[in-house]
Amino acid sequence: MKSIFGLLSIALWACILPPPTIALPSGPLPRSDSDNHWITVWTAMPQLTEPANLPSGVFNNTPKFQDTTIRQTLKLDLPAGCQAACNLRVRFSNAFGTTQLNISSVTIARPFNNSAGTSSIQDDTLQTVTFNKTENEGVSVPPGSLAVSDPFLYDFTGITTYTSNSTTEAGAIVTVTMYLARGQEGEAITSHPGSRTDNYLSHGNEVTAANVTGDDVQSLAHWYFVSAVEAWAPTSASTLVVVGDSITDGLGSDTNLNNRWPDLLFTQLQSSSATSGISIVNQAAGGNRILQDGLGPSALSRMDRDVLAQSGVKYAMIFEGVNDIGTAAANPAAQDEVYANLIAAYRQIILRLHAQDIPVFGATITPFGSANSTLQPYSDPAGYREQTRSKVNNWIRSSGEFDAVVDFDAVVRDMENATMLASQYDSGDHLHPSIAGYHAMADSFPIGLFEQWAGGVNTMT
Repeated sequence: MKSIFGLLSIALWACILPPPTIALPSGPLPRSDSDNHWITVWTAMPQLTEPANLPSGVFNNTPKFQDTTIRQTLKLDLPAGCQAACNLRVRFSNAFGTTQLNISSVTIARPFNNSAGTSSIQDDTLQTVTFNKTENEGVSVPPGSLAVSDPFLYDFTGITTYTSNSTTEAGAIVTVTMYLARGQEGEAITSHPGSRTDNYLSHGNEVTAANVTGDDVQSLAHWYFVSAVEAWAPTSASTLVVVGDSITDGLGSDTNLNNRWPDLLFTQLQSSSATSGISIVNQAAGGNRILQDGLGPSALSRMDRDVLAQSGVKYAMIFEGVNDIGTAAANPAAQDEVYANLIAAYRQIILRLHAQDIPVFGATITPFGSANSTLQPYSDPAGYREQTRSKVNNWIRSSGEFDAVVDFDAVVRDMENATMLASQYDSGDHLHPSIAGYHAMADSFPIGLFEQWAGGVNTMT
């Protein structure tokens, strides 16, 4: 069947020939060949933008983003074999738009000082991104759809690390700048509000500018429209997709430093030849739930879009459930129901991913206990939600249904009161870990799982 799919795959033409070390064929880039394939190296889970997360002023007129430049920095998890020069392509999402999204032009560059969150670029690294093999600098994205750019070769020499809290971490920071001449009609805008990264809006077309300028420049910690970056990497390279909520999205991490726990884990993977070919992509959103839509579609409903539709996925991880427990009523009947439904949902997710030969790692739910239920409303005095968390974690650990368990609960909980985060790992709201907590989570990750499950799963079990 693989050869049939290979014949039917849509060939994409490379913008320019790669250097010999990349070993890319001249002419069309297929979906995969014996030496290379596409893998996802960055994602931002698309969401319907809430009014509070839309820009203000001229950028929020009708239509939105009319005559607007959007400059955004992204940290790419480039695997070994794709860290000198690599063909990339970028995905732009109109998943929640009810009208056509017209992107007039797009560029990519290195940011000034190779730093996230800056509005300046190194203009000698600037490249134009094209679409549809026509050298068009723009693309129209219908409602509910996405658009993928043409592949383009990009040089990453010297920018495969960044500085976070005075430590060197792995990852290449790039700046993607897009211009919308006509903007987008309607109120439904696709974005990812939890970027933890400053991005910039300016009036007029400044996709090639060394710095965005003007009195109306606006800085917002949200990503708009851009949803993924893919790299043409050796077939030994692959992607781990982490499906999660605000703890994986990085609430409590430092703005512009990319020190969410998956970012920190990627650095660890790069330190070993056994795991240096693995990219980690973060498909999490604050407030996300497994069972019900809320801040973004439910995890159960987004497996196809956020996991199966991503390129090069070899492993998946589920680290969700706290918002399902915390938003259900604090009484036995409601908590019994959410427990039963969560277990059923985990089983459905595992079943669907196993059908594609993807092993699924399950992470235990971390504590949210607090003596102050006003500060942390998930914590209820009677402890019904804590009982559900404990039951869910016991199932994750003991059922054997996940292919492996990542026991984050055991890592960050208080040793004397297991219902609470350890004080050194508490960001202050008794739910989200601190930066020290994120480091502890990354440090504890059993990276031997990747070698153990490198061959996939037995889908008949």
